Amino acid sequence: MENLVKTNLFNGVYNGKTVLITGNTGFKGSWLALWLIKLGANVIGYSKNIISKPSHFSLLNLKYKTYFNDILDIKSLNKVILKHKPDIVFHLAAQSLVIESYKNPFETYSTNVIGTLNVLNASLKNKSVKVFINVTTDKVYENIENKLFYKETDRLGGFDMYSSSKACSEILTASFQKSFLQDSIMLLASARAGNVIGGGDWAKDRLIPDLMRGLENNQKKEIRSPKSVRPWEHVLEPLSGYLLLGQQLLENKKEFAQSWNFGPNYKKSYSVETIIEMIKNNWDKINFKINEDKSKKYHESEILKLDCSKAFKKLYWKPVWDIETTIKHTTYWYKNFYEKNEINTYNNLSAYISDAKLKSLIWTK
Repeated sequence: MENLVKTNLFNGVYNGKTVLITGNTGFKGSWLALWLIKLGANVIGYSKNIISKPSHFSLLNLKYKTYFNDILDIKSLNKVILKHKPDIVFHLAAQSLVIESYKNPFETYSTNVIGTLNVLNASLKNKSVKVFINVTTDKVYENIENKLFYKETDRLGGFDMYSSSKACSEILTASFQKSFLQDSIMLLASARAGNVIGGGDWAKDRLIPDLMRGLENNQKKEIRSPKSVRPWEHVLEPLSGYLLLGQQLLENKKEFAQSWNFGPNYKKSYSVETIIEMIKNNWDKINFKINEDKSKKYHESEILKLDCSKAFKKLYWKPVWDIETTIKHTTYWYKNFYEKNEINTYNNLSAYISDAKLKSLIWTK
């Protein structure tokens, strides 16, 4: 894959910068680390552990320093930040699974709320940190199950413990900003992404990983809510938004220190069962039927959509891939992995940047 240092993506602002990513061994974190390294950044990772097997983080085998520790360990956090003096922190570390939050609510809240406060405090103490981006989720909104698109000013809430813990993280972010950052050099923002898919995700109780495990084990998978509508997007879409947001803040544009939605721009909504059919059309080995899981022990939202007009108008950010292209690249990633033992991550990133250039969406504003 081409070296991106000379391409002037994001105005070249990440070249030579030290970037701390919490949760770098996770699905989104591993993709973000790759992109930042290609942009010339000095990446430092901080994660509790490698959650899944296989692991996208391990498959990439990138050579950068990762500390395996808990964000609840404030001493360890302080030591790492003091040692490496990051310019910017992308905070992705979280307990990110809805069903797991029902099983372990205390761990979910401890990690997602107190853990976030720990990373914020440790960053504020170190004067090198100029930018902090707290990555949350589209599920932070109080979902009233209608067909409206949720925007950043809508009421926060959450039925399940994961969603409510992330809403608390958003409230914490706003409160921390008002309480401690009025006279600080550190700029703080939050980023809320849609339902992220793409190659290399093997997390529990997520649609694409469940489908791929079913294929690998030759098992039929029961789908919890086939009619549910989600704001599906390729993992590179919100990452381009995070990086563009980080660029503005690193350039000391204080007006961007607020919350942002990064979701798809599709005119049509897509249900779980529609996504499954699209995957099957791209890979003939996926031929199992959709069996609805009627037990439904845990509540999950039926309809969830994001209004990203603020990011479109003020950040000049827009998604690059339509749903068909997103599904194609996601499916082919797993197809290459299982049939050829190859990872398609580098090709996906190159294709995404090339398509962005064709659409004049090259994130230099």
